[in-house]
Amino acid sequence: MSKSIHTEEVDHLFEGILCLKDKEECYTFFQDVCTINELLSLSQRFEVAKMLREKKTYLEISDKTGASTATISRVNRSLSYGCDGYEMIFDRLEEKDKKNKSDQ
Repeated sequence: MSKSIHTEEVDHLFEGILCLKDKEECYTFFQDVCTINELLSLSQRFEVAKMLREKKTYLEISDKTGASTATISRVNRSLSYGCDGYEMIFDRLEEKDKKNKSDQ
């Protein structure tokens, strides 16, 4: 039986995160909420996903991020069969980057 993340507590957490205004507020909040290792693991997975999307090899990804092949494989599975959360964020980051370049 799989656990559902859709709970009132998770809703409250996400509502709180959506209240953050900038990167500095994210640092402040996530340093309080996560251990350093948890935060570094999340950021590592995000970097792995970015590199997989760029068609980097497992070896290149492991060398740059220090991620194990098991972690890389897990992230790859999320990219292929997940809920498209990574894609949503990467698409929005690309749009933001394009907008920033056109504003210059």
